Amino acid sequence: MALDGILLHKIIPELAGSLPMRIQKIYQVSTTEVLFQVHTNNGKKQLLISTHSEYNRLLFTTRNYPTPKEPGNFVMLLRKYLEGGIIEEITQAGLDRWCTMKIRRRNTLGDVEYIPLYVELMGKYANVILVGADGKIIDALKRIPPFENQKRVIQPNVLFTPTPPQDKKNPFTDHTIDPNVSLTKQFAGFSPFLSREIEYRLSMNESFADIMHEIECSDSLYVANVNDVPVFHCIPLTSIGECRKYPLMEAFDILYFHKEEKERIKSISGDIYHFVKKELKHQSTKLPRLLKSYDEAKDCEKWKIYGDLLYTYNVNDTKGLKYIDLENYEDGAMIKVPLDEKLDGKANARKCFTKYNKLKKGQKYLEEQIAICENEISYFEGLLEQLDLADFETALEIKEELVKQNYMTDKQKKPKKKKKDDGPHLSSITLLNGITVTYGKNNLQNDALTWKLARKSEYWFHTKDFHGSHVLVHSDRLDEETIRNAAMIAAYYSKGRYSSSVPVVYCQVKDLKKIPGAKPGMVQLTSYKTIYIDPDEEYLKSIGLAIS
Repeated sequence: MALDGILLHKIIPELAGSLPMRIQKIYQVSTTEVLFQVHTNNGKKQLLISTHSEYNRLLFTTRNYPTPKEPGNFVMLLRKYLEGGIIEEITQAGLDRWCTMKIRRRNTLGDVEYIPLYVELMGKYANVILVGADGKIIDALKRIPPFENQKRVIQPNVLFTPTPPQDKKNPFTDHTIDPNVSLTKQFAGFSPFLSREIEYRLSMNESFADIMHEIECSDSLYVANVNDVPVFHCIPLTSIGECRKYPLMEAFDILYFHKEEKERIKSISGDIYHFVKKELKHQSTKLPRLLKSYDEAKDCEKWKIYGDLLYTYNVNDTKGLKYIDLENYEDGAMIKVPLDEKLDGKANARKCFTKYNKLKKGQKYLEEQIAICENEISYFEGLLEQLDLADFETALEIKEELVKQNYMTDKQKKPKKKKKDDGPHLSSITLLNGITVTYGKNNLQNDALTWKLARKSEYWFHTKDFHGSHVLVHSDRLDEETIRNAAMIAAYYSKGRYSSSVPVVYCQVKDLKKIPGAKPGMVQLTSYKTIYIDPDEEYLKSIGLAIS
């Protein structure tokens, strides 16, 4: 669900309250996100512009965004023109979904000039456009050539044409309603979702003027879920029912920060997700072929019988024949023996015995290959599940694991060597009873946690039927509360996150064994207990787990 003009109307004053802003650093954190680090009259802040087709937004954010090692062309151009400049104004075009940042800078001659940065938040047409003092486009995050849109070309050196205003009424000043026309068509800034909410309220005898006054005074965002899709606006969603209230700026990060995480992973760390899916598809396609070959190999005895029959009946003249019918000397049944047309009887018999020996020896090889293929499928399924739950740092460690396993090559310049005591990033939480619980989110973290950090007397948790997190309780004694909390963390950071009665096994670390030659994260349990748990995100938040 994207922003509408009314929500942008609420955001702009919050941004304007921190003007003027000096632009210190500019980063492009994904293909659709630009991050400005600014110094305001309220201190240092981060101004995020997202042009994602669904998650486009403009806001201050307190989240930590990864930055690429090598900036792209557009961000280099923004740095050239805007770093050190001062944002003096941020103005919305009426109630439309775009605004202008007026930035004061000094040109190469040292003269002061003002250049506008246009931020358009119009769904799939969302864009960031830098325009020179002469009114011509310097460049844009998304270029639009003439063959895509002849009316509005977005290309360097083209005269910039602002989006034309809509001929609609301002709902804050004009409260007259035409009952025969939808609110979206009558009023500027109205999305279909807001129109439905207001129409519902009007049917409940609320006045349009009162609703607009409530919108004008709101400083919060109300969020609800409809069919697992978040919907939101700056007034309570009475047409839907129960909803949660968040501060306006924070709410969009809560909604969309992790939804765009995969975009950042793809643009900065390479398309790990695509690579893992491709490898999983390759192995999944390979397995049925191996199983078919194995079934054929198990049926190798028939080729020995064919050879025996050809020798027994001293068949010689078989050239030009595709098969011959011979009587089985054991039960008298007729057997159709396949032949090579170019060979005589003895040569066909030798060929049958050769095929028999090849298939018999191949059974062991195929058994090994099937086991390897099944392990690969399980491994890549686990990585895919980890990537679905991964943050950027965790995804980078997954890439590091793939490089170490020789699945991928690291084309980027090698960073400085880590210190010996450095290792994968691990997450920890201290429970209310004072016990610390540490957990991993990928195979490298799980391996480091289980085999390097853990003491033999501490307790280890993992989901029984799902790939997931290794969870370590730093205590040699367990109470019921600790067991349930650790089990819930293990269930939450697994594919069973949205399931119920997830089985979680736990034991002391001394009851774990490392499997020789196994993939990272694989362990063997000699003895364990099982608990069934329902993952509850709100409960985990209440005990201090860092969930966004």
